[in-house]
Amino acid sequence: MNGVNVEIRWLEAFVAVAEELHFGNAAARLRMAQSPLSQTIRKLERSLGAELFHRSTRSVELTAAGHALLPHAREVLEQLNIASKAVKLPQGRVYGSLTLGFTGVLNHLSLPPLARAVQQTYPDIQLALVGRIMTQDAVHQLESGSLDLAFVGLPVDSSRINARLLAQEALGAVLPTGHRLAGKASIDLSDLADESFLLPPMSAGSVLYEDTMRACTEAGFYPKVAQEITDPYMVMMLVAAGIGVAVLTEGISAMLPPGAVYVPLGGKPHYMNHGLAWSIRPGSKARDAVLELSEKILPTPKIIM
Repeated sequence: MNGVNVEIRWLEAFVAVAEELHFGNAAARLRMAQSPLSQTIRKLERSLGAELFHRSTRSVELTAAGHALLPHAREVLEQLNIASKAVKLPQGRVYGSLTLGFTGVLNHLSLPPLARAVQQTYPDIQLALVGRIMTQDAVHQLESGSLDLAFVGLPVDSSRINARLLAQEALGAVLPTGHRLAGKASIDLSDLADESFLLPPMSAGSVLYEDTMRACTEAGFYPKVAQEITDPYMVMMLVAAGIGVAVLTEGISAMLPPGAVYVPLGGKPHYMNHGLAWSIRPGSKARDAVLELSEKILPTPKIIM
């Protein structure tokens, strides 16, 4: 910070209050009294020439300046933590921290093996997992730097993001067990034209939504929406409850809750492509090492056109 003297402990205090939004809780977290904590925040504000929090007797909220400072304060503290590890680790060891975004149950075949491999191969890399990240949101967070890697649906519409195919899964129907078609070996998607569907919100930027809409329109109908929901496992739960039907990938067939069944689609097959995405900006050694490891653990398959 040019011309500004800021102590590390001031930033630690700021981040604690920003995350707790409560001076008492932040003081307890830092193992200090509340009055010295308030004085520390005041020193930081005077040094920066900006108020960082709106304070009242009932609440604490970040100001615009506080919101602007928070990601940089976190980065400074993270870099300091990485630096302290660097002087303790043998030369050549890969260390650092990575944040990996994922959707949820749709990534159950790719997330566990990659996370285990990172822990076993690079024990000095701290891997933080962030769930319920839809593809469009993942792209935005990769571009902003708040995510290092993300599992996404492909294709990704951004010139600032690299992505690699991890898996291609056929789409099928998820039906309540009492549904008239639940016992079939396969069904045509057009058989569900009069049903109500559970779909991700269109605004969420979900590739699953786009793939479902494409498959339905090619089958000759536009699906009626019973409810929009982002979490694929919650979609399966609502199908089991009889709220509607859904189109999901074949990989979830082993994870269905009681009351729901997976039925393959006949006719022209439809697929969802799963990928791993990252920013085109140069990354850390930790990110590059995990990307290289991912190619061994989750090699790119041959795509079916």
